Amino acid sequence: MALRSMTGYGRGGAAASGIRVEMEINSVNRKQLEVRLNLPRSLSSLESRMVELIQTAVSRGQVSGSVGVQVSEALRRKSLKVDHALAASYVGELRRTAKELGLTDDLSASVLLALPEVVSYCGADQNADAVWPVLEKALKAALKDLVAMRVREGVTLGADLLHRLKTLRKLLDCIKSEAPLVTERYRETLRKRLVQAGVNLGDCDPLMIRELAVFADRSDITEEITRLDSHLKQALGLLKAVDPAGRTLDFLAQEMFREINTIGSKANEVRITRHVIQFKTELERFREQVQNIE
Repeated sequence: MALRSMTGYGRGGAAASGIRVEMEINSVNRKQLEVRLNLPRSLSSLESRMVELIQTAVSRGQVSGSVGVQVSEALRRKSLKVDHALAASYVGELRRTAKELGLTDDLSASVLLALPEVVSYCGADQNADAVWPVLEKALKAALKDLVAMRVREGVTLGADLLHRLKTLRKLLDCIKSEAPLVTERYRETLRKRLVQAGVNLGDCDPLMIRELAVFADRSDITEEITRLDSHLKQALGLLKAVDPAGRTLDFLAQEMFREINTIGSKANEVRITRHVIQFKTELERFREQVQNIE
């Protein structure tokens, strides 16, 4: 089975040049692909690249991800910058102003922290271009983990769907075997009603022939059975498909509902109606399970 579930979780990490990135990603059911990423503001420019990478691995579901970035102590020290020239200008102007106003010169080194743009931190974790190569590796590792989990769960879902398709096939075979007998049973029912009403029409009577012909045409479910048969075969083939099959399976389930509803309304026969009800019940279970498939 090559089916994938839409539910999964993955985690990946990578490190290089003093930067370490931890990536967590999970996915749940959704008709279309929807990506939600929780990124530090300094890395928001990388979101589009991340989405593109996720789209190569996942085609359906709501995918949520979070990123954690750490830098080494040595790299943090290198990232701290002090603008000596600007600090000297600030101190000189402050002292001149204090002298002019007759204020005490109580400037200390701690004042430098409050002066705009004198002390700054230009960390590698805030440099999107520097982080991206490491983030890309972490994301790929998390996606590999996520897809592996979705594949494992897909095996279980595929086995369940296969079981339900076999049940639907048996029910359709029952309907097939009953379909040719519908007109004959109607003939017997009609004859009994006519006898009870005091009317005796033979099988060759034009009125009887016309009535049976109209009923046979109105209750003919051959086309619906043929289409259902085709849909079941296609669904079985999709369970072994390489490409994501969830949307197509969902479409086939809708089409099968339409055909079985038509059979139920046209056949007008208690035995077929019983099989139709069972078919619809099992088909609803099949479709609910398909909602979990990528």
